Amino acid sequence: MNTLKPISPKKIVIFASGSGTNAENIIHYFENSELARVVAVFSNKPSAKVLVRAHNLKIKSLCFDRESFYKTNEVLNILKDINPDLIVLAGFLWLFPSKTLQAFPAKVINLHPALLPNFGGAGMYGDRVHSAVIDQKHQKTGITIHYVNEKYDEGQTIFQTSIPVAPNDTPTSLAEKIHELEYRHFPEIIKNLLENKAVD
Repeated sequence: MNTLKPISPKKIVIFASGSGTNAENIIHYFENSELARVVAVFSNKPSAKVLVRAHNLKIKSLCFDRESFYKTNEVLNILKDINPDLIVLAGFLWLFPSKTLQAFPAKVINLHPALLPNFGGAGMYGDRVHSAVIDQKHQKTGITIHYVNEKYDEGQTIFQTSIPVAPNDTPTSLAEKIHELEYRHFPEIIKNLLENKAVD
């Protein structure tokens, strides 16, 4: 009698440059999932707290420099060995190399803490985004999850959701509201993409 082989969970690799709260949230979301697991965390900053979070959660991690990311194939070859089903940028601040995007077409996504195309581009991250939203008196903000291409924050949009900006909001209070959106929606969108479901 033929027995069906169990399907291995799909593999997620996370790239992050900072504290890694989104990375940790995604790791926890999938830790008991039959669909997918986070198998590695990559960071370009040796001091990034995300590396500590990965270690504490027993997730393999790799810290790399600019040369191994852009000038050699060191990082690319490690990714090819892992063969992830999805590469997730969660607060990763470097532009992704064309050679890596070509090796993983439509498999690299990013989270941006604003409603693109507003407040995107080089240098627009974290409180810089929230300060700009308030300074320009926008009445709403939100998050954008999008595919990554060779330019900052210009890849095809996958999902957006918004919240109103209150008159008394500060960059700090706005950041807290945006984090809540990120924690709620980012893992769900990743799940839908891995299941090849339409994203609502």
